[in-house]
Amino acid sequence: MSSTLLTIRGLSVAYGGIEAVKGIDLDVAAGELVTLIGANGAGKTTTLKAITGTLPSARVSGSIAYAGESIDGKPAFSLVQRKLAMVPEGRGVFTRMSIRENLLMGAYSRDDHAAIDDDIDKWFAIFPRLKERASQLAGTLSGGEQQMLAMARALMSHPQLLLLDEPSMGLAPIMVEHIFGVIKSVAAQGVTILLVEQNVRQALRIAQRGYVMETGRIVLTDTADKLLHDPRVVEAYLGG
Repeated sequence: MSSTLLTIRGLSVAYGGIEAVKGIDLDVAAGELVTLIGANGAGKTTTLKAITGTLPSARVSGSIAYAGESIDGKPAFSLVQRKLAMVPEGRGVFTRMSIRENLLMGAYSRDDHAAIDDDIDKWFAIFPRLKERASQLAGTLSGGEQQMLAMARALMSHPQLLLLDEPSMGLAPIMVEHIFGVIKSVAAQGVTILLVEQNVRQALRIAQRGYVMETGRIVLTDTADKLLHDPRVVEAYLGG
């Protein structure tokens, strides 16, 4: 196993008197594709937001280390410079910017202009629909096209760790297959990925390891293949 890239210990998140995450431990090794699965409201998105420091109204405790250094309390913008990027639930594209402008925003921390242009061409090749609509405002795209753009924009920053929050939400089945194929391809290129996903079957098929979260707690962790065939996971999430 490679060295650990992300280490979470005793993470708790509370909104007022409501504890959304209840003292979880989680590790992601460099080069791994790890999925965090569970029902809606389990605390998965809150966990990602705690990692990225985007929970200003919540009380967060525990420790989060990335690349061997604590990132507790670090501003979200500084994490991009450290090669940590997130594709949020709901995509979060800049709706009044064009597709190309969104991609350039993803590379704002870079100054290698020729390489940036090469990367835009790379993602246009992977997502031809984006190339066809390069000058179109992002807010006019379909949900699937916005998801493609959000992923490509995050990857323009050349992240070492990519956090993905519900990338298949609301997408047509054919688009879901395409998005998961791209995630698998990105992981194969060496990008470490923590994937939060309600499509449990698809997530476990491409991941190496998984964590199962219920009501703010990690209740199971194992290799993805073992979780895919675990009777508890099958019954709860796979219609078994």
